[in-house]
Amino acid sequence: MKMAGLNAIQIYVPWNFHEPQPGQYQFSGEHDVEHFIQLAHELGLLVILRPGPYICAEWEMGGLPAWLLEKENIVLRSSDPDYLAAVDTWLGVLLPKMKPLLYQNGGPIITVQVENEYGSYFSCDYDYLRFLQKRFRYHLGNDVVLFTTDGEMEKLMQCGALQGLYATVDFGPGANITKAFLIQRKYEPKGPLINSEFYTGWLDHWGQPHSTVKTEVVASSLQDILARGANVNLYMFIGGTNFGYWNGANMPFQPQPTSYDYDAPLSEAGDLTEKYFAVRDVIRKFEKVPEGPIPPSTPKFAYGKVALKKLKTVEEALNSLCPKGPVKSLYPLTFIQVKQYFGFVLYRTTLPEDCSEPTPLSSPHRGVHDRAYVSVDGVPQGVLDRNYVTTLNITGKAGATLDLLVENMGRVNYGYYINDYKGLISNLTLNSSILTDWMIFPLDIENAVCHMGGWHGSDGSHHSEGCAHSSNYTLPAFYVGNFSIPSGIPDLPQDTFIQFPGWTKVRVFIESV
Repeated sequence: MKMAGLNAIQIYVPWNFHEPQPGQYQFSGEHDVEHFIQLAHELGLLVILRPGPYICAEWEMGGLPAWLLEKENIVLRSSDPDYLAAVDTWLGVLLPKMKPLLYQNGGPIITVQVENEYGSYFSCDYDYLRFLQKRFRYHLGNDVVLFTTDGEMEKLMQCGALQGLYATVDFGPGANITKAFLIQRKYEPKGPLINSEFYTGWLDHWGQPHSTVKTEVVASSLQDILARGANVNLYMFIGGTNFGYWNGANMPFQPQPTSYDYDAPLSEAGDLTEKYFAVRDVIRKFEKVPEGPIPPSTPKFAYGKVALKKLKTVEEALNSLCPKGPVKSLYPLTFIQVKQYFGFVLYRTTLPEDCSEPTPLSSPHRGVHDRAYVSVDGVPQGVLDRNYVTTLNITGKAGATLDLLVENMGRVNYGYYINDYKGLISNLTLNSSILTDWMIFPLDIENAVCHMGGWHGSDGSHHSEGCAHSSNYTLPAFYVGNFSIPSGIPDLPQDTFIQFPGWTKVRVFIESV
């Protein structure tokens, strides 16, 4: 980034990443935000901090912790007392860590964003914004510039801007730049013109083609912005990967993959692209670009094919996946109610009637959040889906075991529906009769995978859980395979990519042995 002529890096701080359980904070290892900011400082880059508490960012629930939903009536991003209390506690932990890193204290942080695109949210609660402003000032002092970001539309600025917070706009290469900055000027008569999110690409959704934005369009629009003497943040310059369960989703429900490549100037792997050099060429017309070699893309190595051996289906591994046993309930409980925030929960009941003929199993209120793999006595029946498949014909005898393995595909990160409950959030019906007497198994897949060696007598280095693709739907299962990093070749190990040709949906766990 620095070699492209950029002088600042803008970063989000996801609250849920640092406080996964109430009062349990993580700031070491990959959670070490202070080290990251110091690293930018050492490279001579300034930092624009976006600590939320809501960040959007195509990140799980927009950075808000799922445990907030344990208060079922909570109104997120508002003056709701339960929400404010949790926010206040969090800011009291994070912001004191940031204060020594402010520019006026010798650090690199030049500005701090308060909330994020608040004008796009329904609540339009100025008391909430004033509360945040007060807490940010209390923890960071009066010298730091606090700012807001909103889309370049009058109605968005009306609810997102607040006196005392510097109002900026965001827009992509297709926008009318003159109109956008006139909107900013209406709310911020003096000071720099700022596009705090200039979109170099766009996000992806599961099942949709990879989003791209033409390099020439990005370069041309960037030149127009800089020619006006405006400030601009390229969103994203590098998107990277939302590992694990940290991807978000949009509505109508469209989950994002963990890849956040974004068609950005630096690829998901951090590689240089044509867009990188085009952006650099535009910037050098207006700013001095550092001299010297640009760090090259990292070398990659092909480790060859890995044969995967099937170990167990999820149902067969229940004792390992849920060692404490199931939660019993007359009606289905959500993930939150069984203290399972991410991943998978298995819902089990028995068929109350004989279904020798195909019988409709239905989720009348689209209550499968987000995807359910259905089986009867271990025989796969199909998939129920939040959007598209709300009824499935199943067969089985009275008293047979009905299993639904429900997957959380990522909580909504933008708009009205960010209070996104997961699991079976309403009753299921069989032939129009409500199913009852559920056994609910929260699955601790991460812990089980760590002890997977005991499942088959040896340690495997490459586990995957998924379903093989064929015309006949198969149950999700665990597969294991091994690969070795060749010795005698300098510079190994190197980065690589994984492909699953012919498979549909896979989660990969890699461990070294």
